[in-house]
Amino acid sequence: MRRAGDAAPGAIVSVVDEADNFVGQAFYSDRSEISLRFLTTGEEAIDREWWSTRLLRCAERRAATRRQTNAYRLVYSEGDLLPSLIVDVYDNVLVLQTLSQGTDLLQSLLVEILVEQFNPRAVIERNDARVREFEGLELKSGVLYGDALDKIEINQHGVRFIVSPLGGQKTGAFLDQRENYQAAKQVAHGRALDCFTCNGGFALHISPACESVLAIDISGAAIAAAQGNAELNGADKVEFRTANVFDALREMESGGERFDTIILDPPAFAKNRATVKSAVRGYKEINLRALKLLQPGGVLVTCSCSYHMSEEMFLEILADAAVDARRRVQIIERRGQSTDHPVLLGVPETHYLKCVIARVVE
Repeated sequence: MRRAGDAAPGAIVSVVDEADNFVGQAFYSDRSEISLRFLTTGEEAIDREWWSTRLLRCAERRAATRRQTNAYRLVYSEGDLLPSLIVDVYDNVLVLQTLSQGTDLLQSLLVEILVEQFNPRAVIERNDARVREFEGLELKSGVLYGDALDKIEINQHGVRFIVSPLGGQKTGAFLDQRENYQAAKQVAHGRALDCFTCNGGFALHISPACESVLAIDISGAAIAAAQGNAELNGADKVEFRTANVFDALREMESGGERFDTIILDPPAFAKNRATVKSAVRGYKEINLRALKLLQPGGVLVTCSCSYHMSEEMFLEILADAAVDARRRVQIIERRGQSTDHPVLLGVPETHYLKCVIARVVE
């Protein structure tokens, strides 16, 4: 191990404090603002066995999740003490992201261990995430092991979806809302509106509890995929429509439409600190419109996946929206990302997803 001063990009270095006391071992980056990503506070050898043991522990922690679904996050970077490493499972295919110089340097070793431990049909890299540019790394995706699969069927709580690991959102699908889908189903009723539906995750889960569901998204490709998922599940109560959510909500309000359940699951409006102010306006707008469209007793399931939008800020936005909409609103539940995306205490960046379930009282 070497100190960062003479280390190569992506090397594992020993870190000491100003008094030369040992602090831990970390990945070193010569490009990123995050120059050190800690792997351990001990002095153990970080070798093949170390990586193998860490990956096995991640799998052990997902034992309960594996009994519920064939699509989940196996490794959640800092949340699993493996910074800048993501591994998602889609049935018998693993999708890998190495998001720093350190994990990218170890990619071949990581693939070997994953194949050895899990015997997957394929290992795919989705290293097209823009965060790699901060590390000076190439954006790329492709098959690292096994056979390429264009489409995979996954099952979440009995709802079937077709995902494309090489071309879908993130690593193929949004796995972090899986448990929130179930929570939404418990409170959904009547006529429902699912905004930013993407692949139809919320819409298809809540449809058995509702009289009808209107699901909208600005992406025609997303709507086509969602319609395919609806057909796969025989969900005939869901109507999918390509539309700009902001425009659609205003038009529905002007047209006097009303709903009993509304889902808001937008993309990240605040991708960095500089965009927080505009993000606040965006979140305020859609939540204000949604509250106006809800019947008394109606339920709002509203989400933010922006790390820079704290839960406190998000609740303040909801409170302001409720005042402007002249609605009295109860918070029923505050939720986060699925349990296979664990939040590590002391690392607030691992807590990014906020999901609030609220009821319009009057």
